[in-house]
Amino acid sequence: MLSRSDRVVVAASAVLTVVAAVLFYSHAAHVATFVVSGLALAALAALVGRSVEQVADRLGSGATGVVQSALGNLPELFVCVFALRDHLTKVVEAAIIGSILGNILLVLGLSFMVGGLRNGRQRFDGSRARTLIALMILAVAAMLVPSLASYVHTPAARHEHALSDIAAVVLLVVFALSVPSSLQRGAGEAAPGEAAPGEAAPGAAAAGAAPVGEGDGAAVSWPMPVAVAALAATGVLAALVSDWFVDALSPALGTLHISQAFAGLVIVAIAGNAVENVVGIQLAARNRADHALSVILNSPLQIALVLAPVLVLLSPVIGGASFTLVFPPLLVTTVVGSVLAVSFVIIDGESDWLEGAALVGLYAVVAASFWWG
Repeated sequence: MLSRSDRVVVAASAVLTVVAAVLFYSHAAHVATFVVSGLALAALAALVGRSVEQVADRLGSGATGVVQSALGNLPELFVCVFALRDHLTKVVEAAIIGSILGNILLVLGLSFMVGGLRNGRQRFDGSRARTLIALMILAVAAMLVPSLASYVHTPAARHEHALSDIAAVVLLVVFALSVPSSLQRGAGEAAPGEAAPGEAAPGAAAAGAAPVGEGDGAAVSWPMPVAVAALAATGVLAALVSDWFVDALSPALGTLHISQAFAGLVIVAIAGNAVENVVGIQLAARNRADHALSVILNSPLQIALVLAPVLVLLSPVIGGASFTLVFPPLLVTTVVGSVLAVSFVIIDGESDWLEGAALVGLYAVVAASFWWG
């Protein structure tokens, strides 16, 4: 049995996907197809989040963040692949950096705000947080080395494709090495089937949610086959909807007078990362700060360690535009400054609503700077 909120997400995903299909195959207005496909992508990503959330207590916060982020980034991977095939390189560059910025500034900021206003100052596992942010700094630095080589016109600048390929392989190796430590449970986390200190035991109201049958947000456990089937179905649908979304992207941007940079940085990044947008904030509101932080920070970490390198290695195979790790200067500057700012915010293992508001404000300024391209 699904809860009322779960049924709403499933229904919204189905309806929006069907409407997007009708608009695409009937060759309707590009703006309508673009908007509805974007909403369908967000709904499908939210459905992925609901499916993975069902096994969160069995996996622990670290594993939950890894699995949820990997599956939640699938819609964005599909969008970027189709965008490269259509030679929309600026959209892909901005979408990769926008996904990092959207998670570490917008989503993390909103989770701090919601969690702080509802629960007061929140505390999380500082050691895990510092490990995640250290990996983020190192990953972003390695990802941006080809950009720096190009800016200062070093001899390596003439070999940006080879340098990007080397960086991509190294980043993927680092990700593989980081997975075992990410899967470990944090201090104070319950083992599978046990209740964490201060939390209800499994079978009672999970994670502070109302008992089954009480309230709109009642927590209802899905059977494992249902969760797996939902993940498989959403993966296939996300690939289809991504193709429709990208097909309508260029003409819609021309009609709406939106730059490719802003579309990638804000629209594609938010639509493709709806899992972290919704689930991370929900977990913070339930005072599950460790789970929220893991889900939110693992997504940009996987963008830097997996998505960007995979696109570099896939671009010669899929056809269309070639993709390297040479990004425009403003994208590089904003992502480096934002990662350093977030590291100072979370290093003490605590968060409050004011810190969250400051992160959201920084994201608004960055997004505004790309409105004109």
